[in-house]
Amino acid sequence: MKWSELSIQTTNEAIEPISNILHEAGASGVVIEDPNDLIKERDTFLGEIYELNPDDYPEEGVLLKAYLPVNSFLGETVEEIKQAINGLLLYDIDLGSNQITVSEVNEEEWATAWKKYYKPVKISERVTITPTWEEYTPVSSDEIIIELDPGMAFGTGTHPTTVLSIQALERQLKSGDQVIDVGCGSGVLSIASVLLGADRVQAFDLDEIAVRTTKLNAKLNKVEQQIESKQNNLLDNVDKQVDVIVANILAEIILRFEKDAFDRLKPGGTFITSGIIQAKKQLVKDALISAGFVDLEVNQMEDWISIIAKKPVGK
Repeated sequence: MKWSELSIQTTNEAIEPISNILHEAGASGVVIEDPNDLIKERDTFLGEIYELNPDDYPEEGVLLKAYLPVNSFLGETVEEIKQAINGLLLYDIDLGSNQITVSEVNEEEWATAWKKYYKPVKISERVTITPTWEEYTPVSSDEIIIELDPGMAFGTGTHPTTVLSIQALERQLKSGDQVIDVGCGSGVLSIASVLLGADRVQAFDLDEIAVRTTKLNAKLNKVEQQIESKQNNLLDNVDKQVDVIVANILAEIILRFEKDAFDRLKPGGTFITSGIIQAKKQLVKDALISAGFVDLEVNQMEDWISIIAKKPVGK
């Protein structure tokens, strides 16, 4: 099969929303080429191998590469993607140079592109994410291994917003907790929740591909019996209360359901939000406080923010 490589030069801030647009357009995978990766300090005591070629990275901004099958609708699909990306300006998202180019690659080149960007990475005290094709031996008895296949189109699970979410789950989850994962994507946060002790997870996403991918990754990690993945808009039609709600999505989306999150949490429950850019931090904090949340804990990785908020015990 022939594939078309869509290359978009943009900013760190725009990575998540543009990736989502590409997934919804049917992209079979998104590669992120960030020059910061070339200078980032990395722990290598786990035996990870980082073979990064500076020639693969842009001199400024971030390069997103998505892969679309070459067919008679390709031109229309590319045009729709361009329009959707330009629409992000309405949310005050900096698109940078926003240069888009299209080129053709064969399937073998596409597969190779995935593997050179993805190695086992320890992302928290206990959790390591590894691709399905890599052999990895745990270095401690309590280490948690999550296997993901980035070919399912939702990235490697090692973006700062995901790392912040998993680190928060690791600190907040108690054995037997009930969890809701809003905007589940690859299902990595749902899987991490179960492996960290959650009894059951409801994983919601508007995107059918995300729902299917979550189910596949849950089965891959042998936790499919504890994760219910289905298409749903945020917390609509959810009437049960749970111990933890986690949402790794845009700040603008968090601001649409913070009151629903408060209502769907048990007293003393925890709301973990991520995917927040610096410029939106105070906006989200104010909304969470207005909704009734207390004890806000703000964490940061690179330019990304996560906020852990508690529902008061007496509410």
